[in-house]
Amino acid sequence: MKTGALVAIGVVAFLHVYFMVMEMLLWQTPRVRATFGMTAEFAKDTASLAKNQGLYNGFLAAGLVWGIVADDSIGLSVRIFFTACVVVAGVFGAATANVRILFVQAVPGAIALALTLLSR
Repeated sequence: MKTGALVAIGVVAFLHVYFMVMEMLLWQTPRVRATFGMTAEFAKDTASLAKNQGLYNGFLAAGLVWGIVADDSIGLSVRIFFTACVVVAGVFGAATANVRILFVQAVPGAIALALTLLSR
């Protein structure tokens, strides 16, 4: 069960690295604009906000990776904390920005959190 939890956390970490790259580096590209339904002007106007948001996604990814590599004396607590943060961020994003965030961020995070709690 622990291996499944670690794999799920790894997937969530990868997703957050992907979100970080999209938001910090690719925000104004046609593909990302299409993904978020943005005009070129809106993407340009919000690029600094997206970079800030991307940085936070990078912090979530770093924390998830830390939880994976840390020994269990601290790793379990780190995994629980950061997967819970992902779930909260995903639910908040779904409520305030776009309901798709629930499925892209909160659900994978909730699955990883549940597997982590079951693996204790």
